[in-house]
Amino acid sequence: MFLITGLGNPGSKYELTRHNIGFLVIDEITKNLSLKTSINKSTFISELVKSSDTLFAKPQTFMNNSGQSIEAISSYYNIVNEDIIVIHDDIDLPFGSVKFKIGGGHGGHNGLRSTDAHIGKDYIRIRIGVGKPEHKNDVANYVLSNFSKEEFSALSDIISHVIKAINALKTLNITEVKSKYTLK
Repeated sequence: MFLITGLGNPGSKYELTRHNIGFLVIDEITKNLSLKTSINKSTFISELVKSSDTLFAKPQTFMNNSGQSIEAISSYYNIVNEDIIVIHDDIDLPFGSVKFKIGGGHGGHNGLRSTDAHIGKDYIRIRIGVGKPEHKNDVANYVLSNFSKEEFSALSDIISHVIKAINALKTLNITEVKSKYTLK
């Protein structure tokens, strides 16, 4: 069983923000699943959809506490970190870049900081570039702002690419996925 988690913030206020790219991927990947079940268990603090071999989660804890939800779900279903995929925004990558890694630092990303604190660092990360703000002290406002019209029109191709990579991660190792699906 795989646990694929998109990081983001709940609520319509944040729906199309850069910080919610993980939620956007989960929404897209689950919308066309033919056999899916929504799971409501309060301890998960998450919107959770189950298909035959995968759980898709959108933690409802707000970004800074995402790890609580991931830990609750992975513990309940006995999912090892090697089968946990976390999709998140990355301001250190240009918009539209997609990179993959296992472990590493959180780079100031509070959703990753929380996840690392709850389950450790040895899970798969899909890093989606959202670009940098003009001024370094404007990071919070930048990631909580909506995508521009140009960026938004490019998102469907980026999300489609990420979904192909997620499917590949179920059968290929991380090195193979990196070489085939990394976008710079």
